[in-house]
Amino acid sequence: MEAHHERYDGLGYPYGLKEDDIPLAARIIAVADAYDAMTQFRTYRNAISPLEAIEELLKGKGTQFDAQIVDVFVEILLKEKI
Repeated sequence: MEAHHERYDGLGYPYGLKEDDIPLAARIIAVADAYDAMTQFRTYRNAISPLEAIEELLKGKGTQFDAQIVDVFVEILLKEKI
């Protein structure tokens, strides 16, 4: 789903969609994919802790990510005691 690269504020790609014009599934995948990418080792950088990744998601609320989805995602992580 290429729309998961869209940003909630419309500055993403490939179409520059914003807010509710981005399909719900893509908004959910964007948050989950970002979290996964941050918490996994990459050849170009080390993984960060789950709590650090949560902080980054919270920083992106309303700009990079749908704020409601971030809130629900973080709530689930914290309930699961990441």
